[in-house]
Amino acid sequence: MYESDGLWRQVDAYLVETLVDEDAALAQAREDGALTTMPRAEVAPNQGKLLALLAQMTGATRVLEFGTLAGYSTIWLARAVGEHGRVTTLELQEQNAAVARANLERARVSERVDIIVGPAADSARRLIDADTEPYDFVFIDADKPSNPEYLKASVALSHPGTVIVIDNVVRDGAVVDPDSTDARVQGVRAVLGDIADDPRLEATALQTVGSKGWDGFTLVRRIR
Repeated sequence: MYESDGLWRQVDAYLVETLVDEDAALAQAREDGALTTMPRAEVAPNQGKLLALLAQMTGATRVLEFGTLAGYSTIWLARAVGEHGRVTTLELQEQNAAVARANLERARVSERVDIIVGPAADSARRLIDADTEPYDFVFIDADKPSNPEYLKASVALSHPGTVIVIDNVVRDGAVVDPDSTDARVQGVRAVLGDIADDPRLEATALQTVGSKGWDGFTLVRRIR
């Protein structure tokens, strides 16, 4: 932990209390992260609100999510697309999907969400093979070594103007180490390189600090 970690958490708590309306359904979904295979891996409340705002600002009505867990970010995105929108979320574990279904039902957005259980790369490939209608917004927050494959699938399932957000790209600063033996770090470095080399994409990445520690996200837009 860093010396500033306590202050980061205090600032996040203040910002959330002041600006983020996390209702009982969202709070329960966040707490239910403890029931999943990756406790405390969900985005922070202010990060969830950011995802919702980005989806709304881009006018997204079709959202694709890699990584569901307890459905916390899924609820934010399902509310953002509105009652006529759709969210497709890809989750590896049935245990997590069951937790998410209960939370989506509690939040009254279950009718807007399709949870597909299984390896996300396989699920995305089936969506591509089925000639699925392109998505307007994509959130990638699953296993980091597979980030390059998830990006490739996301672009195949997108259209010019689609926005893609990739979470956890700083990893306590480890992303700068080209010799890291951490497959998660190498997955992040690989996907950033792929973005930089793809003329269809423009992007930036930002570091973040707060209740989730020191990390960051990449914001991508398909331009053609």
